Amino acid sequence: MNSAAHTYTLPPTSDDREIWDCWLSQFRLPVVTVADEAGTFAALSRAALSTTALAQEIGADARALGIHLSLLAATGFVEQRDGLWRATALARRWLHPDAEGYYGPALHGYRHSNPLHMQLLSTLRTGERPDSHASAADEWERGEMSPELAKRITAYMNAHSRAAALAVAEQPLFADVHSLLDVGGGSGSFSIAVARAWPALAATILEIAPVCVEAQHYIEEAKVAAQVSTLARNMFTQAWPTAHDTHFFSNIFHDWSDATCQKLADASFAALPAGGRILLHEMLMDDDYCGPWPVAAFSLLMLLGTKGRQYSLPDLKAILQKSGFVDVAAVRTGGGYYSLVSARKA
Repeated sequence: MNSAAHTYTLPPTSDDREIWDCWLSQFRLPVVTVADEAGTFAALSRAALSTTALAQEIGADARALGIHLSLLAATGFVEQRDGLWRATALARRWLHPDAEGYYGPALHGYRHSNPLHMQLLSTLRTGERPDSHASAADEWERGEMSPELAKRITAYMNAHSRAAALAVAEQPLFADVHSLLDVGGGSGSFSIAVARAWPALAATILEIAPVCVEAQHYIEEAKVAAQVSTLARNMFTQAWPTAHDTHFFSNIFHDWSDATCQKLADASFAALPAGGRILLHEMLMDDDYCGPWPVAAFSLLMLLGTKGRQYSLPDLKAILQKSGFVDVAAVRTGGGYYSLVSARKA
C-alpha cells in the first residue's frame, strides 16, 4: 500500500485552547521567581497595598507591576479587594522569605538560568520592553518593516489566528456587513475566513506595505482575491478609507497604550458612515483584572513585546464611548479564549 496516499494531518477547528495553554505556560514559573526576587510576596504579606504603593515600595514600574499582579492573582498567589493587593495564604506559607516552608532555595536557581526571568524582571523595574525579546511594535508604528521581518511576523500571526478566524466567521452579525475594513489585518486570516463564510461580503486588509505583500500570498492561496484585497496604509499617520460599513480589529488594541487605542477608535469613528460598526476581537480580562489565567498570561506577553496589555470590557467600552460609539456589547466567539466587542456609530 502506498503510504503517500494517506494523510496524517487534520484541518483546524475553532477551538485551540490547549495550544494556547501550552504556549502561555512558559510564564507560570518566571512570574513567581520575579515576584520572589522583587520582594512582592514579602511586601504584600505585611500590608494590603495599591499597585502604586507597592511599586514605590519594591522599586517597580506601576504599569508593568499591574500586569504581573494580574497573573499572580490568576495563579492564586495574590488577591485584590477594594483596589488593594494582598498575598494569599499560599504565598505567605511557601513564598515569604521568612516562612518556615519558604521555597526560595528551590527556585533561586531558575532566576538566572531562565531568560524569561531576566526579561520580566527588567521590564518590571523599568517599564521598558527588553531588547532581548523580539518585537515589531516600533516598525509598525513607523510604517517601515523589512521584507524578512514582514514575512516572519505575518506567518506568526497567521499561525495563532487560524482557530479564532474560523470562530469569528461564524458570527451572525456578518450577515449585515457588506464592506469590511480589516485594520492591521496581518496575513488576512480573518478577512479570508469571513469571505469564505459570507460570499456577498467584500473585505479590505489595511496594513503597511511589506505586510500587504505577504497578505497577498495568503489571499491567492485561499482563492478569495475576488472578495479580499489589500490597502497599503499606516493606520497611525495616513488617511483611512471611508467606503466601508464595518471596521474590524483583531489583536490590535492590545498592542498599544490607552492613548493610542483612543486615537484608533477616534479614527475609526471618523471614517465610518452613520450606522457603521466597529468590531474589536480580543481576549478580555475580568473586570477586576484577577484573571482569567490565559488572558493574564497573554497580557504578560504583550508587556514584553508591545506597548499594550489585555483590556477588560469596561476599559474598551470607555474608549469606544469616548469616541462617540454606542451600543457596546461583547460575546464569546467560541474561538479559544476570544471575545468580539461590537459598537455602533449612531
